Amino acid sequence: MSRIIDLTMSYHNAVAGFSKIVAKTKDKDGWNASTLSFYSHCGTHMDAPLHFGVSNQTIDKIPVSNFCGKAWVVDAKHVGARGVITVEDVTTALNGKFKPGDSLIIATGWSQYAGTPKYRNELPRIGEALAHWCLENGVKMIAVEPPSVADVNNLDEVTKIHEILLKGVVIIEGLTNTEALQSNYVELIALPLKIEGGDGAPARVIAIEP
Repeated sequence: MSRIIDLTMSYHNAVAGFSKIVAKTKDKDGWNASTLSFYSHCGTHMDAPLHFGVSNQTIDKIPVSNFCGKAWVVDAKHVGARGVITVEDVTTALNGKFKPGDSLIIATGWSQYAGTPKYRNELPRIGEALAHWCLENGVKMIAVEPPSVADVNNLDEVTKIHEILLKGVVIIEGLTNTEALQSNYVELIALPLKIEGGDGAPARVIAIEP
């Protein structure tokens, strides 16, 4: 029987870039409802090529076939704070099993720091060589735990890594709960909100283990 694991952060008012306020109440208005406000790259989310001007492709124009597929879980917890995830880290874990069109989940355990300065300021990130490897080898999706695939405090780095990947790789950032994964092979499904003209959007991300 398959196991389904939710890899998505919950949105609440302590999440940077998100707010939820009461719009209606059952007692006063007849039903409960909220007004939601969010930064397009907060929590668990997906980037569109428009995010870094790689192309004019927006989140609503990415083919839905790019949002699901076989994924390999790469254990990169050894990389640590401010570390660089390398091609060797990935190829050693994959052991020749990767095929073009497969996706990668990079498990670093970093989501444990969500809500702290360390989460954003000391994140492990994708190295430039690995970004090129992903593009050249036909990685469909790359999903990471930190809020970005690159150092958000280094504009040159964060621009370069996104520009490489967004030429052909779907980027998913802000995963959580990767420790619940028991297999290194899953079906990954990541569905972003369909926002017209969007540079990115929150996404519900799940993994299905065989």
